Amino acid sequence: MTDDNLPHSIIHPTTSNKDAGLAPLLLTLIELVRQLMEAQVIRRMDANLLSEDELERAAESLRQLEEQVMKMCDIFGIDPADLNADLGDFGTLLPKDGGYYPGEPSSNPSIVELLDRLLNTGIVVEGSVDLGLAQLSLIHAKLRLVLTSKQV
Repeated sequence: MTDDNLPHSIIHPTTSNKDAGLAPLLLTLIELVRQLMEAQVIRRMDANLLSEDELERAAESLRQLEEQVMKMCDIFGIDPADLNADLGDFGTLLPKDGGYYPGEPSSNPSIVELLDRLLNTGIVVEGSVDLGLAQLSLIHAKLRLVLTSKQV
């Protein structure tokens, strides 16, 4: 079936933000990861750890990803500013426009800034969870997460 045979609403959704389903959440997560990757590219650029070719490739990839996020926002009728969720006491998910440069302190850091700092220094999280019912332990999960931008 070609695009010509599909109803116009399937090819070009005309939903509003409130009717976009999981699209805003998915786009927010993609934008969060994109900004984290951008921060790591900037950190490596500032430390002269990237060749000119690597820097050009990374910059082009980040530009294309940002362009795709904007296109998806347009398709689903989402204002890109709405991707920055306000998490109350935790602050905003993404930095305010132009309000963050990796490595520079911020008085009111966003979640992206905090995650970037954690990636830069590294963190290990360990834990365990027991799930069960009727006083029976049925599932035991152990977790050890190493989160860093450096290879370990």
